Amino acid sequence: MKPNHKGRAQIFQNPVLERLTRTHIALPITIFILFSIGLIYYGITHSFINVLEAVGLFFLGWFIFSFLEYLAHRFVFHMDTDTPAKARIQYTFHGNHHDFPKDKERLAMPPIVSVLIASFLFFVFKLIFGQFVFGVVAGLLFGYAMYLFVHYAVHAYAPPKNFLKQLWIHHSIHHYKDPNAAYGVSSPLWDYLLGTMPKRSR
Repeated sequence: MKPNHKGRAQIFQNPVLERLTRTHIALPITIFILFSIGLIYYGITHSFINVLEAVGLFFLGWFIFSFLEYLAHRFVFHMDTDTPAKARIQYTFHGNHHDFPKDKERLAMPPIVSVLIASFLFFVFKLIFGQFVFGVVAGLLFGYAMYLFVHYAVHAYAPPKNFLKQLWIHHSIHHYKDPNAAYGVSSPLWDYLLGTMPKRSR
């Protein structure tokens, strides 16, 4: 199916499940910014981290998120669809977005799913970073909120007349020219580093 600027895919026949696949972008952005602030506040006030550590760990977490964003987009959202089950999973999570890129209510993962994933990642990162998890995951969740903001803005608004325009161009190439390139949404960093920058004609 060619990308459609209007309309919406139907993913589930069940109306309740179908409604859960849609969300206003402000809801997950607010949730994850508040979670991020709460983790930093809790970590500092309970002496797990100090202010200087919080700043450094926050940016480390944000950097880690940029890599996870790239990996998820490239290898999960664009997984091989060589079986009917894989094709269904891929379409549910991401393929429908490529078919209907202007559907504003499907520009973010449903909050109930993303909160569960974030909770799982907190415990995974706690095993890795110990008490520093509060700063790292705060940066991770803030990075996700910024990704949601950028992704929504790129699809919902005209590109600005400044350096941020490159993000609009980068993601548009992924959607409308080459879906096997330009996987970074909030940053093209990992596309540069891992060889998936698209070739642009002059």
